[in-house]
Amino acid sequence: MLPPPIPVRLTVIPDHDCPYLPGRVSRTRAFLASSLPAGVYHQFMDANFRRSGELFYQPICPGCNKCRQIRIPVERFAPSRSQRRCARRNADLRVSVGAAVPTDEKFDLYRRYIARRHALREAVSRQSFEEFLYTSPVDTLEFTYRDPAGRLVAVGICDVCELSLSSVYFYFDPGESRRGPGTFGALWEIAWARRNRIPFYYLGYWVEDCPTMHYKSFFRPCQVLEPDGEWRERA
Repeated sequence: MLPPPIPVRLTVIPDHDCPYLPGRVSRTRAFLASSLPAGVYHQFMDANFRRSGELFYQPICPGCNKCRQIRIPVERFAPSRSQRRCARRNADLRVSVGAAVPTDEKFDLYRRYIARRHALREAVSRQSFEEFLYTSPVDTLEFTYRDPAGRLVAVGICDVCELSLSSVYFYFDPGESRRGPGTFGALWEIAWARRNRIPFYYLGYWVEDCPTMHYKSFFRPCQVLEPDGEWRERA
């Protein structure tokens, strides 16, 4: 496991079922922070940490190092033919970028997304929604996507610093799945990073053997953080 970039007190979280690979046990170590400079968090990402609200965590699963950060070198990114088609399908959407602010409209969209995409039967509370996505100890932006009638179609949450734009979460109207909103959101965020001269776009963890994560490696070129701490480009 890679060491944290600065001294922090890490707590090992009890083992639980792996969310990516069936039949495996997941273990993480973590720390809480109510505030962290964005540039320092970038260094934590380069040590294979991610965050959820105020919790910063790193996988330390025994005998497994499949959870690896994946990022796009923004200036060299070139969309594929299917990604260009996705961009054309969504050309009617209006995108706004600003501070991440929870609203009833966004909470309703999130609940519908979670219920359909993740088949959750239990109710999602407003408090958990805000703690997960809108309690941020770093510099965070929100991308909102609306159709021509002004209806909210999707929301992307990203952490930002001079070196990176990092996708935290993306949720959308399940009835708009045909648009490929997740792909379009990533394309738009990469383009925003390029316009703002941010060199890297981080997509979070990539697990090669997890089918639901395959799409992340379709953004080319891409680089994967190896267990030795080096970023290497995937062929």
